Amino acid sequence: MQDIDALLPLGRGRDTAGLREYDADALARYVADPANAWWRRRRCVHALAGRVPESRVPDLIARVRDAGETTEVRVALLDVLGDRTELLPWLRHEEHRDERPYGMAEAVLKARGRLGDLSAAEDLVTLAASPWSREQDAGRAGLDGLVARHGPDAVLARLGDARPEDRMFRIRMRARSGEDVTGALADPDRAVAHLAQSLADDPVRLRAYLAEVPTTEAKLWAACALHRLTEDGAGTRAVYESLVRPRVEVAGLDEELRAAIVHEYAPGCRRRSDPRWRVEALVTDPPAAADMDDRLRRATAALAAAGLTPGAPVPIGEHNQQGDGTYYVVPYDGKNLCVSTLGPFVTAHDPDPAARPALEAAGFRWIDEETGSITVTDLCVYYFGDRDPLDIGTLLFYWQD
Repeated sequence: MQDIDALLPLGRGRDTAGLREYDADALARYVADPANAWWRRRRCVHALAGRVPESRVPDLIARVRDAGETTEVRVALLDVLGDRTELLPWLRHEEHRDERPYGMAEAVLKARGRLGDLSAAEDLVTLAASPWSREQDAGRAGLDGLVARHGPDAVLARLGDARPEDRMFRIRMRARSGEDVTGALADPDRAVAHLAQSLADDPVRLRAYLAEVPTTEAKLWAACALHRLTEDGAGTRAVYESLVRPRVEVAGLDEELRAAIVHEYAPGCRRRSDPRWRVEALVTDPPAAADMDDRLRRATAALAAAGLTPGAPVPIGEHNQQGDGTYYVVPYDGKNLCVSTLGPFVTAHDPDPAARPALEAAGFRWIDEETGSITVTDLCVYYFGDRDPLDIGTLLFYWQD
């Protein structure tokens, strides 16, 4: 049999299937030895799932408890050993409730939930409501453990109604049991209403709700849910028209800019966005598809006609050597022109005085600082860890690594 290091070489070629068939006792001994590379030991932990030798449990628990152990190994071990009741006193100890190493606090909470520790319910509900998927997954797994051991009512008894995250958990439990969740579409917290529209599954009930609910926002959430279930564009437009075409008005955001931004960002906007943006994206026509190669040729030709020396256009991800975005960079004379993929929009920091008039003459629209700084309110877009409204300039010329 190959040794473990041979199954887990540096770089490519890792034999994870072979690792899962490897002798479990040998894997456990390898994990328990901190002299072995942490990344290899983490993979060995994953290969031990469901087959941890009982005689090695104390050694592996010692690795979890060791604050000097690599966090990734401790987190992986908690996933594999998270049903061991002997861990619970350690997990519940106050000093471990807010572990600082990245990922440990969530792993501890998840394990407490899997072990049925109802005192973790409130913190797990908070974790499950996180906008970060890794934290959501840990919170929901812990809550699933609590529900499996005690039933949903026992968990709900630990919660109130004041916190949006508590209401989100209640909605999930209602949906899981097949109960109606449409009433939550009128929740004052948009994250709660967004969750409800994602879980609503009865078109008949949603249509009835549209006739009875008093608020425009709740009707729009219902329209989003109906569209998801039926893909009935005409029906969604009918709701939109009956509400007199509601939309978020933003001073300085004209129709050309609005259409570009709505159809790029509203379909996938974050959960605290105003549903008016979402419905507007469903019922309005997107801008006509553009020939980006032609747009870039016209931009470089305009710069050249102005006596400047443009280089080859480069996508912003390639320009920054990572990530992706909604514009190209055209280098010229030590400066950079930004050409948006969302429409005929261009801009530059400290541009050559000849650049703007040449590009405007070629049919482009220059996004100056005044226009670019206008915030598109209530349209929440992910941007370097935040999920808040962004300004026009950032949306038209967006980059994320």
